[in-house]
Amino acid sequence: MTYRMRARTTGALRRLVIVGMALGPAGVAFGPAAARPAAAQAVGPEWAIAVHGGAGTARRESMTPELEHRYTAALTAALEVGREILASGGSSLDAVEAALRLLEDSPLFNAGKGAVFTHDGRNELDASIMDGASLAAGAVAELRHVKNPISLARRVMEASPHVMMAGVGAEEFALEQGIELVPATYFFTERRWQSLQRAREAEGRAEAERGAGAEPRDRAQRRAGVEPVGALGERLGTVGAVALDRHGNLAAGTTTGGMTNKRFGRIGDSPIIGAGTYADNRACAVSGTGHGEFFIRNAVAHDICARVLYLEESINEAADAVVMGVLVEQGGDGGVIALGPDGVIAMPFNTPSMLRGYVTSEEGPVVEIFRE
Repeated sequence: MTYRMRARTTGALRRLVIVGMALGPAGVAFGPAAARPAAAQAVGPEWAIAVHGGAGTARRESMTPELEHRYTAALTAALEVGREILASGGSSLDAVEAALRLLEDSPLFNAGKGAVFTHDGRNELDASIMDGASLAAGAVAELRHVKNPISLARRVMEASPHVMMAGVGAEEFALEQGIELVPATYFFTERRWQSLQRAREAEGRAEAERGAGAEPRDRAQRRAGVEPVGALGERLGTVGAVALDRHGNLAAGTTTGGMTNKRFGRIGDSPIIGAGTYADNRACAVSGTGHGEFFIRNAVAHDICARVLYLEESINEAADAVVMGVLVEQGGDGGVIALGPDGVIAMPFNTPSMLRGYVTSEEGPVVEIFRE
């Protein structure tokens, strides 16, 4: 389902602006932008930020009012942090990082404090961030001691010549940069530990049913890159943010603990630039959540922006085409938050629910979990 920015029915008449070029008195373009076609569009909000807390299988009847309130309050708090930065003229990068740090610190989400466990009982965290103005990006993977992976991803982007760092090397870089490290026990939550136990038990039953001589179905699915159906309910809570600041700059970020019961150093789409995260001032900013293998194969975040840039689709059309079209056809579940340079927000998802919300200079905050 797509959520479009609600149009304001009162207030000043929206004025038209020319994006990406300066015009002389006769409409002649000057400067480097003269080689690009002009795109006239209505002025939208001065700034905007959207966040997500993961797409998944939760249904309204299975969620208690207390838990729904906790999720809503956490997302609202993240939006308020972003609002404060953007309303005071701060950058979209600062807003994205601050909002995601807050969500990483919450045990409710599969990121930072609330990260899920691998098959071996560890927490391995991934994150990425991208600047739409410069296309600079930073990503980290397989972290075990970094309290806020999104902040380390930003340091990779701004303080190194690289885009991605992983494992021990990434944590050595974190030490050099003064990023806070914590003991592995910091990430332990009983809720996520019990999720791992259920996943292990389900895996064991499946292997026993098939017999010792045959390859267990779940293992065969993993080998083929398909997540076992029984694990879908345990893969919830990846968080992401997209923002537009008063300077017209977009940014996107995503952070996650990955997949419950994952093995062999599996890395999903969240730290992959173009798959789970992408931002380009000319088109859009995107953060995804869902079955990572499908997001990687289809370069979901980049595909949405490419459709806007090259096919001249609206942000709503592009996001719907990928999430409700490409992914659904392949059996890939998930959703995205996408934000255009005009402040229009799209939030399509093909799962029963997606934790999501937004606030702009004109509206909000609005937070929703289910379709209706």
